[in-house]
Amino acid sequence: MEYTVEGMGCSGCATTVQNKLATVQGVTAVSVSFDTKKAIIEAETEIPLEILQKALEGTHYSIGDPSNLEKKDHKESITIANTPTEGHSKIGVFYCPMHCEGDKTYNHPGDCPVCGMDLVEVPTSSSEQEGKTEDIKRTKLRKHFWGAVAFTLPIFIIAMSGMWHNNPLYRLMPVKGWNWVQFALSVPVVFYFCNIFFIRAWRSIKTLRFNMFTLIGIGAGVAWGFSVIALLVPDMFPEQFKEHGNVHLYFEAATVILTLVLLGQVMEADAHNKTQGAIKLLLNLAPNKATKITHNNEVEVPVEDVVIGDLLRVKPGEKIPVDGVITEGVTTIDESMITGEPIPVDKEVGSQVSAGTLNGSHTFVMRAEKVGRDTLLSQIVQLVQEASNSRAPIQQLADRIAAYFVPIVIGISALTFVLWIIFGGENAYVYALLNAVAVLIIACPCALGLATPMSVMVGVGKGAQHGILIKNAEALEVMSQVDTLVIDKTGTLTEGKPTVSDIYTFGNTTEKELLNILYNLNRYSEHPLAKATNAYTKALDATPLPFTEFQSVAGKGVKANYEKKTYYFGNEQLLKEVGITILGEIEEKVNAMRQEGKTVSLVADNETIIGAVGIADRVKSTTIEALSELHNLGVEIVMLTGDNALTAAAVAKEIGLDNYKAAMLPQQKQEEITRLQSEGKIVAMAGDGMNDAPALAKANVGIAMGTGTDIAIESAGITLVKGDLKGIVKAKKLSYAVMKNIRQNLFFALVYNTVGIPIAAGVLYPIFGILLSPMIGALAMSFSSVSVISNALRLRRLKL
Repeated sequence: MEYTVEGMGCSGCATTVQNKLATVQGVTAVSVSFDTKKAIIEAETEIPLEILQKALEGTHYSIGDPSNLEKKDHKESITIANTPTEGHSKIGVFYCPMHCEGDKTYNHPGDCPVCGMDLVEVPTSSSEQEGKTEDIKRTKLRKHFWGAVAFTLPIFIIAMSGMWHNNPLYRLMPVKGWNWVQFALSVPVVFYFCNIFFIRAWRSIKTLRFNMFTLIGIGAGVAWGFSVIALLVPDMFPEQFKEHGNVHLYFEAATVILTLVLLGQVMEADAHNKTQGAIKLLLNLAPNKATKITHNNEVEVPVEDVVIGDLLRVKPGEKIPVDGVITEGVTTIDESMITGEPIPVDKEVGSQVSAGTLNGSHTFVMRAEKVGRDTLLSQIVQLVQEASNSRAPIQQLADRIAAYFVPIVIGISALTFVLWIIFGGENAYVYALLNAVAVLIIACPCALGLATPMSVMVGVGKGAQHGILIKNAEALEVMSQVDTLVIDKTGTLTEGKPTVSDIYTFGNTTEKELLNILYNLNRYSEHPLAKATNAYTKALDATPLPFTEFQSVAGKGVKANYEKKTYYFGNEQLLKEVGITILGEIEEKVNAMRQEGKTVSLVADNETIIGAVGIADRVKSTTIEALSELHNLGVEIVMLTGDNALTAAAVAKEIGLDNYKAAMLPQQKQEEITRLQSEGKIVAMAGDGMNDAPALAKANVGIAMGTGTDIAIESAGITLVKGDLKGIVKAKKLSYAVMKNIRQNLFFALVYNTVGIPIAAGVLYPIFGILLSPMIGALAMSFSSVSVISNALRLRRLKL
């Protein structure tokens, strides 16, 4: 039985749901997937849905019957989320970077209602509104930051001036007066400029989703609250809390901490904006207008109004508005935005064109075939967005650490307070408070939360710029571990379309005569081999001749009459039927071409064979170089093809491949991948056809050629837009670089905490007399986030 599960935010949630469902009486096995949001339950008898739902009572997870749910794609969910709610205008779609409620989106900026993190905007269009919301949020954050600085700086100066000999400020006003000034200046910082941190901290405590704001809120709140009480009722404090008759206050610690954390938020908002740059660039590729041809009139219309079948005129230098096919004219198109190739591509009537690509110096008319979210550009954007928001398996490590980290830190902070009270000697309470707060601040795990998603976002954007579309973060991570690559032949190693490779004439027939005969025999045939031959002869300026009585012989070839002769083009069987046999030199040529894996078609008149044509699926020009680079990266290559053994052997010999299997059915390809996996190998599968889909889904990583079928692309974790094997080399290098970057980020995130917490607790004080101020703790915490963000952004400079 299969069910949908809602409310899961990470793989840990899936484990929780799985464990709870496993306790239901009668359940024999449960498998819950965070990726698919589904639970597969095996039971002795059918279990009512109500009983399964009851097992999840008290949690924020829910289980449902998928047959009752309408499946919505990413675009539709955005449309729904974009519907304005009371009090909010329709300004964008937002998601929580921690994915607390799975893929849930919101129609307004703000904080996640579960964990309190800043909601991040999903780029949805290139409209005028695009980017405005993010700009508004960043502008507001900057204003709050500079406001906090304006009030915090005087507090800091007043507090630090107490260390000066003959403090000039105390000549103007006594210490108690300056304490009240600090209090007054701190109120706007705590209750206006930085109040979001306390709101988020309280929310995280209520939902038991501890995060960085839990520690910040508790630490800064304790420091500020202590100072207010000490200012209002100083006599309630013991003497060790006092200095020159006044209790030492920590308004400067609380405000400086909050201001530094706010600076980190400003930097994080800027970083999110930069890492979404690839998506925004892709979105901006599509034009807003299209020139529509109606009743011999040309009208400029919004691109949203274009429907399938519309005829559109594209003028020189314009971007193509939708996907379609050219119906009139020839041109060259710059497709570098999508494929990464700088050389413009020649296009003619019948050529496919993609939205967002740039027309050259000729005008043409096209028929719209894919519009809106169905265009290649829209699919690229959707893939990039989904992959940017997805979570790599390595994120589970960060999730597990964060789940236990905050409670442990609070425990260490409490223990620090107690130990300082016991062993602190003079001013023990002061030291206890300061060090407990310092532990809370320096341990803030904000960098831990950024470590994985920042690298994934930048890496996915980098891949998109090189025509590598990564469906999810898991594919990116596993690709770095791949040691075996299984590849299909047709369309992957080869160009995937038959072309004439050899042409021979026999007897007195000249090559020009043979070309003319071939052209006229095949000009009306739809067979792929006839089309390949026709394209070849047209390119060599074959002459149209008045052939008559065309006849297609199913499975064998074609025949037609000209000047009292019947001409044939097809296989051996067709010629045998009319009494023509292959002998001598002709047989040698035919056999030689077949040994090279070529398909041979023969040309004859009603007396003898006058020519032979070798047709082959050529190996892509980049295949051999790409395979060599993959070998150098330690990847074993295996070719599995449904083609015959002779052709498979010829292609394998040409590309220098020893490991291959021919005549493989789709199920056999899948079984071969299972066998390789059982040997402990991490397998990637590259293919482009519908027959490759099962193998692509079974492999650890499926890699689809962008020139292939939709079902192959849907089954794969990575899609290569150009369909070039060199894209696999780039994907391998990218995945390795991203995973290395994530590990570096986790190191940066944890090293500050590992080293900083003991120092903040005061372990160096007995030996060196060193204590860590809460302000220094906040600075170190912020620096860890800066390190993670800066390191992740380095991936933008990666050379593939």
